[in-house]
Amino acid sequence: MHAAVIQTPGTPPAYRDHPVPVPRDGELLVDVLAAGLHHLTRAKADGSHYSGGGGYPLVPGADGVVRDRDGNLRYAVLDDTPLGTFAERTLIDPRRSVVLPDGVDPVRIAAAMNPAMSSWIALRRRIGFRAGQRILVLGATGNAGRMAVQIAKLFGASQVIAAGRDAVRLKALTALGADETLTFDELARAADVDVVLDYVWGEPAAGAMIPMLTARADRAVPLTWIQIGSVAGQSAPIPAAALRAARLEIVGSGIGSVPARDILAELPELAAAVNSGAIDVRARPVPLADVARAWAAESDDRVVFVP
Repeated sequence: MHAAVIQTPGTPPAYRDHPVPVPRDGELLVDVLAAGLHHLTRAKADGSHYSGGGGYPLVPGADGVVRDRDGNLRYAVLDDTPLGTFAERTLIDPRRSVVLPDGVDPVRIAAAMNPAMSSWIALRRRIGFRAGQRILVLGATGNAGRMAVQIAKLFGASQVIAAGRDAVRLKALTALGADETLTFDELARAADVDVVLDYVWGEPAAGAMIPMLTARADRAVPLTWIQIGSVAGQSAPIPAAALRAARLEIVGSGIGSVPARDILAELPELAAAVNSGAIDVRARPVPLADVARAWAAESDDRVVFVP
């Protein structure tokens, strides 16, 4: 079979022959139909993600849509493994997969599940979000942030504010449910939200906290800040006053902070929402043979490799 193989950290994958894997300990050998190129995939591949460490050579790919030996389509999430989904065939733990309904578009599912999962799981499993609460999406112009705007509305948020650097791209989010759009220097106007979904972190997140907290109508009203992504930096210099001057709670949502069983329990409903069109998906199928060219390419659409 063929697979995308990374020989050493920091190098792009090469499309090459690879041995067909042999299942063991309850694993299933499956055909890969579609696998998305996510930030998580790149971070695990270069060793920068905290959940990585699979060793090299490495076949990347953290999830995907596969077909099992009985003909069922499954969305599968892979654990830390040197054999990912950027291959014609791979191994999955069936307990970390969900059977998909007939008629799904594998490319659409593969493109959406990973980025959509970040906000879906954060609101459903990491905090006790209630319909009617107000949400700020920090970093809303990225793929995951764009879906977070839609998911917040889907869950009944009374107000969704989308924030980012690019004012032009922000404007497009009103068609997806954003009630207001703000650039980073306008975040004090989002002071009275109940929840922040933060895909940015770093200096921008830390710099926004004091202006937002001091502008709140009632600082005793809880503000839950959920750290999900870190495109602006792995560390944020949070002022001590931010933790003392208002009722601020900072939590993280990701692999480890939410049990795997809770994540898996949400996947069927999320897949149904994606399949129904309730979540707008931008996907661009790319032949796996073109993996080296597409690996570092910038695109507003989610690249999905198709073996």
